[in-house]
Amino acid sequence: MIAELERSTMFNSNYYCMVNRIAASVDDGISREEALSLVPRTPKAAMEMIACANLLRQQFKPHRVFRCAILNAKSGHCSQDCAFCSQSVHHNCRVETYPLRCADELIEAGLRLASGGATHYSVVTSGVGLNEREVDTVCRAAETLRKQSRLHLCASVGMLSESSARRLKAAGVTRYHHNLETAPSFFNQICTTHDYQEDIDSLRTARAAGLEICSGGIFGMGESWGQRVEMFFMLKQLDVDCIPVNFLNPLPGTRLAHRPLLPALEALSVVALLRFIHPGKDITICGGREITLKELHSWVLFAGANGLMIGNYLTTQGRNMGADMQMLRTLSMGEGERSEDGMFCL
Repeated sequence: MIAELERSTMFNSNYYCMVNRIAASVDDGISREEALSLVPRTPKAAMEMIACANLLRQQFKPHRVFRCAILNAKSGHCSQDCAFCSQSVHHNCRVETYPLRCADELIEAGLRLASGGATHYSVVTSGVGLNEREVDTVCRAAETLRKQSRLHLCASVGMLSESSARRLKAAGVTRYHHNLETAPSFFNQICTTHDYQEDIDSLRTARAAGLEICSGGIFGMGESWGQRVEMFFMLKQLDVDCIPVNFLNPLPGTRLAHRPLLPALEALSVVALLRFIHPGKDITICGGREITLKELHSWVLFAGANGLMIGNYLTTQGRNMGADMQMLRTLSMGEGERSEDGMFCL
């Protein structure tokens, strides 16, 4: 695999030497200093890094593209002041607000999304966390979905107590999602209503209960490349199982409404650098991919990602699920073949 790169004058030796080392030794990724040295300064360098990240995806996550779908199960009235969020009470955004949906609605949504092509399903709720009655509702839905579908069940329910984590695990939830959003050094520019450590503690609580942990962030909020690398290594320290990548969609009424969209090639470079640092982890592309990448959004799968969020997001519409499924069939060389667990060959 790497020999072809070594015979080509196209590639920067720094990129393919690191790919060669990681692939040959089943390395645990690159160091912080190496990551900073890989940050692309030109479009040519970005394309080289993207191509090399694809080799790592092929090595560590071959032929598997999972598809996550979410339900905004409890919307609005969030007390936190996250600068990007349209559900915060600190912002003037016109979003639908409602309490936690009933268990039957959570179940119906999961089965519908599974029939549309989702392999993973996450119940997402606004606010700091859920009370015991609300956790009961999520658990009842999870127990039924575990019996009636092959979905991998996830929960994104805010801060997590030890008892809630154990109950979710027992009900059949396998993965807990809670984004760090950005680097510790940039977090106070994004949120001031809770400490970064509280997010870390919730992830560790989930891990202690036997749940997989899913945590990533949003890129394009004004953070530097150095802060992106800082966050990537915080995720490494936490040994997360899955890293969701979001690109800022600057929504009117939020504090970040003025931010420009991240350039497409820079967004793809974020994904590629993540694969160098986390060669064996799941990397899934979530909110903002359509508006940020436009015609290039399918490139994320060749920049190192091995998962996509399909369907709608929390308060914004996503790409048509059927169009994403057709894209995956096309990228699998037209065969449309899937493995036993529903993953497309790529």
